[in-house]
Amino acid sequence: MSKFVIQCPNCGKYAEAKTGFFARKKTDCACGYTINIRTDKMASRECAHCGNTVVFDQSEGERARCPVCGEPINSQSDRNQTAEFSCGQCGVRLRASKAAATYVCPVCDHENDLRERLLSEKTKKDGLASIIKFEGDNEALIWKHPIEDFNLGSQLIVHESQEAIFFRDGQALDLFGAGRYTLETQQLPLLESLYKLPTDTEGTFHSEVYFINKTVQMSIKWGTPDKIRFIDPLTSTPLGLGVSGEMNLQVADSRRLLLKLVGTQGGIAWDERDGFAKSVRESFRPMIVNVVKSALPGIIRENQIDLLEIDERVGDISSVLRERLLPGFAEYGLSIPQFYVTHVVLPEDDPNFRHIRELHTIALQARVYQAEATVKTVQAQSEASYRSAQEESKAAIAAAQRKVVLEQQTTETEVARREAERQLIRAQADAEARRMAGIGEAEFTRATGLSEAEVMRAKGYTERDVLEADVKKAYAAGLGQMGANGGGSLGDIAGLGVALGAMGGVINMTKNAVAPMFDQTVGTAPAVSVWDCPSCGRKGIASNFCPDCGTRKPEARTGWDCTCGEKNISSNFCPNCGAKRPLLTWVCPDCGLADIKSNFCPNCGRKKEG
Repeated sequence: MSKFVIQCPNCGKYAEAKTGFFARKKTDCACGYTINIRTDKMASRECAHCGNTVVFDQSEGERARCPVCGEPINSQSDRNQTAEFSCGQCGVRLRASKAAATYVCPVCDHENDLRERLLSEKTKKDGLASIIKFEGDNEALIWKHPIEDFNLGSQLIVHESQEAIFFRDGQALDLFGAGRYTLETQQLPLLESLYKLPTDTEGTFHSEVYFINKTVQMSIKWGTPDKIRFIDPLTSTPLGLGVSGEMNLQVADSRRLLLKLVGTQGGIAWDERDGFAKSVRESFRPMIVNVVKSALPGIIRENQIDLLEIDERVGDISSVLRERLLPGFAEYGLSIPQFYVTHVVLPEDDPNFRHIRELHTIALQARVYQAEATVKTVQAQSEASYRSAQEESKAAIAAAQRKVVLEQQTTETEVARREAERQLIRAQADAEARRMAGIGEAEFTRATGLSEAEVMRAKGYTERDVLEADVKKAYAAGLGQMGANGGGSLGDIAGLGVALGAMGGVINMTKNAVAPMFDQTVGTAPAVSVWDCPSCGRKGIASNFCPDCGTRKPEARTGWDCTCGEKNISSNFCPNCGAKRPLLTWVCPDCGLADIKSNFCPNCGRKKEG
């Protein structure tokens, strides 16, 4: 029976083994792997002499030879070329060649920096640290460096999203953010002022170093261990609810967090983990449960949240609970970027809840019916308003149309009045011209003595022949005078005046000649109507104006009937439909012109009577 050293195929660590009939067939490695001495004695290694990777029997001990070059492959000197260290991730003991730069842990697949690991092993052995850096779990909030004695001149390495705090005698002292620092007295002002650090670079000082992880810890689960009791606001029935969710946590004040939770050995993580004295979950579970239990019933009542609709309101509930939890976590230097309620467990098996569900369903149906009735009422009101507005619009349109018609009729009446005034002026001017022409003709007859008419009557001509001869003579005399003056001058007007004067004489003569016959045929003219002045009271007035006060003779107005049925209308427009009064025609008593619509005869200028 001989002893030999066998290498664990799992971690590379060496263990003692024996050969022989009564020797142990298996041995346990420190990494937890059970080494089968018979099967695992065959090992693979790179020969240090030829560089080939070969398989050899470890039970041969130092007698084992490389099958390629024949040189010893398992001697003590070969083993001296390897170094033993702990994995930086899982802590298992490993062995690797000192010439290697890195070594991947076969247990956790963590790639170890061999130089750094060997330096850490030397630091633990000597009790001094020359490089201070975070070597804990990434999910840790607080990690304490295992070494508490450091050399001045040591290197402090702080990764991104981390802070390092030197802690001593219950005080959080110097704080370092991300970066690489050489520890000197000027870099440690608080430690220097309190403990008078050595001045030489080889001096040592004692302090605890904590690394604070300031990254956001995602998806941290929380929940109430038992159901929350509350009274349903609709039925006043007690019920129980289970609530759980997730939250994100982040360190806001490293000093405050460290002062509140210091005293741990390995550090602090959210969950229970190997190497940590306590978890944040256990530290904050009572506060979370207390806030959720006390706040949730009030949130449901204040926001009038229906239990059947509570899943739709978890966002509002989460926001309120986060605001309630923030002050408690802030006392520990922590913040809550997000807080979520993910599950609300309803008491489905509770008879009270089933009854509440039925009542809530009835209430919901009632609200639906009420909403439908409200919609119908609004629709009816809208339709009534629409009809009223429509009727008002029609009435406004009709009134506007009547106004337009009235204005149009008023305009037409004004135009007719002005036209009548113009015709009156023209008739008065024509009458005055005829009067003046008659005067001129009389003067001419007196000047010339015996007229040609008398000569023609002496010769046997009739009165008609005499009249035609006088007209032709007067017309020819007027045209001749216009031609002598060249036309278009004052002489033309004078010649025309002579002709008109002659025609006036003829008309006057004709009038004198036929007057006796007219009197005999027609008879005596009708008597002139008289009127009483409404202003001064004068009676029996025959003229158109009162001789005492000048008041004009009132026009006789008679009422008229409209086609709409309105009777005896005295105004020019119907008060019922707005129709204009129809114009009455008349026959001129002087010239006999019929169907006259104006107030003056367009032929002779006679004014309409009455």
